[in-house]
Parts: sequence; C-alpha cells; structure tokens
Amino acid sequence: MCPGHSPAAEELLSQREPLSGPLSCESGSPLPGAAVGENRKWEESQPGVQGSLPSLTHLQWLSLQLISDGSVVCAEALWDHVTMDDQELGFKAGDVIEVMDATNREWWWGRVAEGEGWFPASFVRLRVNQDEPVDDEAPQAGDGEAKDGGMDTQNSKDQMRTNVIKEILSTERDYIKHLRDICEGYIRQCRKRADMFSEEQLRTIFGNIEDIYRCQKAFVKALEQKFNRECPHLSELGACFLEHQADFQIYSEYCNNHPNACVELSRLTKLSKYVYFFEACRLLQKMIDISLDGFLLTPVQKICKYPLQLAELLKYTHPQHRDFKDVEAALHAMKNVARLINERKRRLENIDKIAQWQSSIEDWEGEDLLVRSSELIYSGELTRVTQPQAKSQQRMFFLFDHQLIYCKKDLLRRDVLYYKGRLDMDGLEVVDVEDGKDRDLHVSIKNAFRLYCSASGDSHLLCARKPEQKERWLKAFIREREQVQLDQETGFSITELQRKQAMLNASKQATGKPKAVSRPCYLTRQKHPTLPTSRPQQQVLVLEEPRWKPTTFWHSISRLTPFRK
Repeated sequence: MCPGHSPAAEELLSQREPLSGPLSCESGSPLPGAAVGENRKWEESQPGVQGSLPSLTHLQWLSLQLISDGSVVCAEALWDHVTMDDQELGFKAGDVIEVMDATNREWWWGRVAEGEGWFPASFVRLRVNQDEPVDDEAPQAGDGEAKDGGMDTQNSKDQMRTNVIKEILSTERDYIKHLRDICEGYIRQCRKRADMFSEEQLRTIFGNIEDIYRCQKAFVKALEQKFNRECPHLSELGACFLEHQADFQIYSEYCNNHPNACVELSRLTKLSKYVYFFEACRLLQKMIDISLDGFLLTPVQKICKYPLQLAELLKYTHPQHRDFKDVEAALHAMKNVARLINERKRRLENIDKIAQWQSSIEDWEGEDLLVRSSELIYSGELTRVTQPQAKSQQRMFFLFDHQLIYCKKDLLRRDVLYYKGRLDMDGLEVVDVEDGKDRDLHVSIKNAFRLYCSASGDSHLLCARKPEQKERWLKAFIREREQVQLDQETGFSITELQRKQAMLNASKQATGKPKAVSRPCYLTRQKHPTLPTSRPQQQVLVLEEPRWKPTTFWHSISRLTPFRK
C-alpha cells in the first residue's frame, strides 16, 4: 500500500491503468494535431512551460502555438471580471481580449483597449475564427453576401460558418464525455462508499448533473442528425436549440446549488481520506489533473457559452439560409435561459440579506421569513387604522412575496424595529379606497387602501402620507402577485438546505474575507508582473444583459435596523 493513501483510495488505485500521453482538457485524449512525442517536444522547447504543469489543455496548447508563431489570438469574455488589483485585467461580458500569454493554466495575460494584465482563463472563450479584427468589427448577423471578392468572399463566409458548426459539435462531444466521466468516475464510486457519503451529501456535491447528462445526450444526438457532413455550412442546428430550450432550464437548479457544492467539498477535502479518494476516482477514470470542484464548474461555464456560440453562428448565416430564422430565435431563447438563471442567482444571493435583516428585528415571532419568501418587493411607512376604535398606528411595512411584515420603531432609537405582525398576501385582496369618511370606522381618511380577506371577512385599512406613495404601494401589490405567479410557472423555490444555511450565516454574522486561492509562484514570462494572488470574483451568469437595478431597500433599511455583528 502506498504511504499516505487511504484504504478507499488504494482500492480504486489498484484498478488504475497506465496513462498514455498528455490529455486534452475537453476530451481527455492526446492533443490533436500532433503526436504525443511532438507535443512533448514542443513543450520542452518553450521556456517556463516544462515541468510547470502536469499537462497543457487543448485550447492552451493551441493558443501557445498561435502566439509563438506571432499570430493574434482573440477571446470573448464569458463573464465580467471586476478587479481592484492593478496587475489584473478588468473587462465586461462580451468584450474581446487579445491573449498574449497562455502559459499558465489558470491565469492568462491579455490586452484590451484600457491596458494589459492577468485574467482568469476560465472567464473567456477563444474565438473560432481567429481572423476577425481585434476591435470586434466582426460582420453583423447575416453579413455573408459576396461583395468585391465575389465567389471567394462567399466561400470564405461558408468556411467560417463551417468552423463555428464544427466547434459546436466538437465541444458538445467533449462535454458529453466530461459529464460521463463525472457520473461514472465520481458519482458511481461515491455511491459504493455509503460509509463515506450519504445520498444528501451526493445531492449537494453533484446537484442534478445526472439529469443534465441525460438531456445533453439527447441534445447531441439531435445535433448529429442535423449535421450535413458533405456540406457542413448547410447544416441546420437552430431547430435543435429551440426543441431543447426547456431542457436547458435545468441548469438553473445546478447553478443555484453550485455554491453549496463548493462549501461541502471544501469541508470534506479538509480530511485526507476524501482527498485521496477523489484523486483515485480521477486517476481511475483517466481524467486530467484538475480537482473535482474544477470539473463541477464546467456546466456553469457551458450554459454561458451557448449564446456566444449562437451569436457567432448567426454572424456567418446568410439571411436566405434555411437556418437563419431558427438560429436567430435560438439565440434569443438561450439568452432568455441565461437571463432566467441569472435572475434565480440574484434571488438566491438576496436570501442571505433577508436572513440578516430578520435577525436584526426585535421580538420576532412565528416562522422564518425565508420559509415562504425570497424577494423584497417594496417597503415604507404607513398608518394602520385599527378596528373598532379607529386608532391610528405608525408602522414600517415590508412587502415580500407571499407576505407583508409590519414593525414598530423604537421610541428612543428610531433605527431599531420591533416585530408586530404579518399578513398573508395569498389570501388578501387589495382594494383602493377613495378619500373621504369611512362608513365602517366613521373617520375621515386620505390616501388609503384596504387589504380584504374574503375567507374570514377581516380587513386592514392602511393610509399613506401622499397620493404618490399610495400609488407606489398599489403598483407594488400588483408586482408581488406577478412575482408569485412567475415563481410558480418557473418552479423557483428555496430549498431547506439553502434556508438553513442562510439563517446559520445570519446567526454567525460572518464578515471574514475568503481565503486566497493558491497560485503558482513562478513567473511565466519575466516581462510580466507576478501572477495574481487574489481570488477572482465568482462567475456571474450575465452575458451582455442589462444589469438589475439595485434596490434602495438595503440602503434605507441600514438606517433603520443595524445588522449587529
């Protein structure tokens, strides 16, 4: 038995077969375009590459080849990279970056108009057609007509479309193998060790990746059927994306769970037996030298690449092409999928704030807010008129999906709130009340509306200070019902694990900075500064989509309820 290996790892390692040649990141096979010996010879000829990494990825190898030949290598940003480090390169999703050094696996050196710097390699996608201008003056959708170049120009456009189609098919095949390796290499082995993993743990770590694997197999099969092998540029792939667009929505669940997977993996890998076990799984499946959390990031990256691939395909699709309308519709559909996933991600990021807000409220009663709600719709001060004495009470109201919370301000410390009650919005009807004397309470009211429960006959009369405030509240109640309906249609909900984790975080009020990710300490090129030591921002699933307008609630509520440390 090898020293330091756990019995679980040793059991798997005993089944291991010898590896042959460096492995590609996408396929796990020897790098295409050159023999294994040629790849090794080329690596040895590059200063700073030999011995720095176990193997080069396929894209990294191709990039280094082009860069060493003096060619311009361009990549498109999948996500925003926001950084305060002057050694790092900041950019936005969709920006075109000139890659100048791809020696390191994780951090590349690149250039945009604003300057040069390091950036995470996982944040970009290399362009298929590297002959496009660096300033991104690429042809617009359907700009495939022959102009001065005549037939030669049209043939060039057809070839570019062929390149994009082949890249889509190639990356899908590689992705399927990647998913199969995770399901067979990790999940299957983990299920054999019930003493190490519970089903709940496996669900947390791997999410619904097995469902994604099944859907992707059907999607690849459809793509293969539509591929025209004799004339690839005539292939019609747009319909495949449209037929499977509903299946892609399962990525939302995976992306939402991914942070939980990272937390659980971080906890387990503090124990050596899990480290050795996961490494044995990787070696047995003949996967490249990347940790499990790196493999599990791939579906998150994949769903972000589809809009970019379709946008590039549309550029080289003639308006008269039979596939043009389908590709155009597919691009719109996949952007909607990315937008939906981003919205769910935004909602999940808000639940920590909601949990922290609840923990700051004094005398809280009843179930946690997150049991039913996950979104603040509107908030403000209203006058509550009680029955039957018609007594008025100044209260702070907070409208969430499904419920309306109202609190009382402390008499001395106006920034402290006391819980006073809640109303179930699912059983209430909002009724606009005209200014004048109320028949039931026999008092004059202004800027009022009533929340009426038809089941019990109870009603709640609320008054705003100004007509415009009343109007904003009435619109907010409409938005609340629309949000609830949308959540029902899309199946959005907070899991018990997510709710518990948010409440636990709120109770701890953790404010420490995340630990830095370890980086290689060597210089890939002496002319560049050292590799960044900071952790790149978490990938955001936004692809040139409008930013959500930040709510003013968290700014204003900080003045009302301090988030106690």
